[in-house]
Amino acid sequence: MATKSSTNQSDGFTAEERAAMKERAAELRAEGKKGAKKADGLQAVLDRIAQMAPGDRELAERVHVTVTANAPELSPKTWYGMPAYANADDKIVVFFQDSGKFNSRYSTLGFQDTANLDDGDMWPASFALKTWSSTVEKRVAELVRAAVS
Repeated sequence: MATKSSTNQSDGFTAEERAAMKERAAELRAEGKKGAKKADGLQAVLDRIAQMAPGDRELAERVHVTVTANAPELSPKTWYGMPAYANADDKIVVFFQDSGKFNSRYSTLGFQDTANLDDGDMWPASFALKTWSSTVEKRVAELVRAAVS
């Protein structure tokens, strides 16, 4: 996905992406109580992302776009104040922890035990994120698709 447009000076959400997310939130609210809960979760994630420092915000925005594009069945929500994505059972599958949350040198993309990433007796369940690139995006997309498979 494009990370820049003439209406957006950062590597964050484009104006088109922001508009699409607002439209989706309105659609969910229109679906009733269950839809409203999803819309509230989406809004909470977008609000949390907006509060992050610029570098963390750009990473979180790209993670959000990548997760929602590759696992549309996951519902955005906040989890311990972090953007997260839950399955149909409302169990967290993947989350993003910004570096500012605990004053660390990198942000983290993490997976909970509901993610289908098992690989023998030991496998990674979290990944450090410092910058976003096409290589990082490809790897995150692969991990998210595997997590929900």
